[in-house]
This record gives sequence, structure tokens and C-alpha cells, in this order.
Amino acid sequence: QVQLVESGGGLVQPGGSLRLSCAASGIIFRIYAMGWYRQAPGKQRELVASILSGGSTNYAISVKGRFTISRDNAKNTGYLQMNSLKPEDTAVYYCNLLNGLDDYWGQGTQVTVSS
Repeated sequence: QVQLVESGGGLVQPGGSLRLSCAASGIIFRIYAMGWYRQAPGKQRELVASILSGGSTNYAISVKGRFTISRDNAKNTGYLQMNSLKPEDTAVYYCNLLNGLDDYWGQGTQVTVSS
């Protein structure tokens, strides 16, 4: 059974940092592209960052230069390092693994940026 478990969310002040983790089990993690998405109240889910199985990365313009996506295939875990956080980064963050028709989602972790 495939399971994705996100962790690392929380409350942080503007300008602060958080690192999200996505631990995968029951899956050959290294062959999947991984993405981090977020959904703020009243808004559509949006792609924040992605990393392909080969390591190529892509970022939304709104987070470029502040967020870094990475993966450790030996640990079946992906990460999203978030620096210089802004109130508009407040959302539920989800990790996603995609390989062809295989599409898996985590349960989400809340990130709140507020003073």
C-alpha cells in the first residue's frame, strides 16, 4: 500500500523558515517525479515546486529564490526548504508523486505565516 506522509508544517513568523518532508512507503520512490503543491483557503491548489527522477527542478515564480526542493532516494523522502516566508505562503502543503498514470498524494501539512 502506497503511503505519503508530510511533516514539518507549523506556525512561523514572516521571514522565517520551515522544512517540509514527504516520506514515501510502498513505492519505488526514485522513479517518480515529486511535486509540492499548496492550497490556500478559497483558492485552487497550485504547484509550488517539482523535481524529476533525474533531479531537474522547477519552481513557481512566487517562490523562486526562496524555496528549494530536494529528494533523498535512499531514504524515500522528499523535502521542501522554505526560507523568507511571507504571509501569502500560508496554505496546506501537499506532496505528490507521479509516474505515468500512477498519481499519489499525501494528506497535507498546514503552514501558517503570521506575526
